[in-house]
Amino acid sequence: MPEPLQTQRLTLRPLRAGDATDLHRFFSDPVAMQYFDTPHRDIAQSEAWLTGTLRAPLSDTREYALVRDGCVIGKAGIWKAPELGFFLERAAWGQGLMREALEVLIPHLFTTMNLPHMLADVDPDNAASLMLLRGLGFVETHRAARTIQISGKWCDSVYLHLAS
Repeated sequence: MPEPLQTQRLTLRPLRAGDATDLHRFFSDPVAMQYFDTPHRDIAQSEAWLTGTLRAPLSDTREYALVRDGCVIGKAGIWKAPELGFFLERAAWGQGLMREALEVLIPHLFTTMNLPHMLADVDPDNAASLMLLRGLGFVETHRAARTIQISGKWCDSVYLHLAS
């Protein structure tokens, strides 16, 4: 297993099977999930998500747990290369933690996965994620309407690009 990445306040390590309970804590939060996916109804749904992620080929997927004070507070990584995705529990919002994580993780993923670029797909109403990605150098390439359905509601997308 790869060595964890360290920031001032976080440890980033590959997700592992025992993370389902921590992930479910925020995967079941409707407010935290509003731009990510339909909230998980039960732990089995979070376990299934984690199992699918762990079974994905390493050439395509690298997901990391964001650990603070021994507790998983979020996740970030590449899913279906070269798409970057990230998620943080609500209690950790507004503290600069995701920026801190991505400033270390993005260069690591470019190097270890040999990616020529990264992409991100963000709901246009998710101002915090758009500001974060733009601050990290991502550039908007285009927008599309009705790209994903979350909790029965169609959502639009802003697509962003970052060259290595």
